[in-house]
Amino acid sequence: MTFQPRMSNSIEGFTLGKGVARRSWNGMVADVWDVECAPYAGGHYTARDPRLFILLDMQGSGRQVVRKAARARGEVQNADATPISYVPAGMDLWVDITDIRTIRHLDIHFDAETIRNRLMDDLDPRRLDDPKLTFFDERAMALARLIAAECLNPQPLHDLYGDGLALSLIISVLNVEKTELRRRSALAPWQLRRATDYLEAHCLRTVRLDELAELTGLSASQFSHSFKASTGIAPHQWQMRERLERAKAMLKGQAHPLNAIAVETGFADQAHFTRVFRQYVGTTPARWRKAHS
Repeated sequence: MTFQPRMSNSIEGFTLGKGVARRSWNGMVADVWDVECAPYAGGHYTARDPRLFILLDMQGSGRQVVRKAARARGEVQNADATPISYVPAGMDLWVDITDIRTIRHLDIHFDAETIRNRLMDDLDPRRLDDPKLTFFDERAMALARLIAAECLNPQPLHDLYGDGLALSLIISVLNVEKTELRRRSALAPWQLRRATDYLEAHCLRTVRLDELAELTGLSASQFSHSFKASTGIAPHQWQMRERLERAKAMLKGQAHPLNAIAVETGFADQAHFTRVFRQYVGTTPARWRKAHS
């Protein structure tokens, strides 16, 4: 389902100029606004999703002030020195604009749950609740200008281009760092869960190492090392144990012939099944069945 940003406001003094240019990507929506302002414009905003506000251009001799509370001391925001603000979900924001003719700004709203799922353990959830108002960052501004250009492009590029830019901007502003140490040793919890879920779902066929590596964003050798560091066994051993658990369930159930169980659980034949079962369990399927019947 496409993410739809949710915002309420009470504003005055704004007139939509050239309109709004919008692009949507995976859990993110980017809008470029061109507005004309009365001698005084402003009001109160509340969004139910986190958002980035980037002031791209401002024409006029006045100023824009943003406040965290109705009577709080304001912070000046301008396009040169303090163009960027990160506003957490549910945070109230008041804006007062005096003697400014036109404003162009980029808004990026994002679904926190989607972004958490995409960045997993690399994103500290506390960063999402920490407001950052009226600051400058050269890297973030370069990304913002590229995103705005893509929003305004009448023939936009592939979605992965805009998606990558927008996600990169969020990563930059929230200062999301890669957990290199964890990646060199054990798998992150989300990586291990994704790999074992995949192995469980596909255990009746041979799962290639590169399939699992791709799921977790690692090379095949990195994944193999990290999986064993996390579980104590190699991926193919984990998969074989899963097959054997299914075989045991069939052995304890109705009187399925051993050759049928072998085929149902992904073994080449009964001899292959018996050999692997003895290797992992320490006895033959027939003897195990008799002991557990």
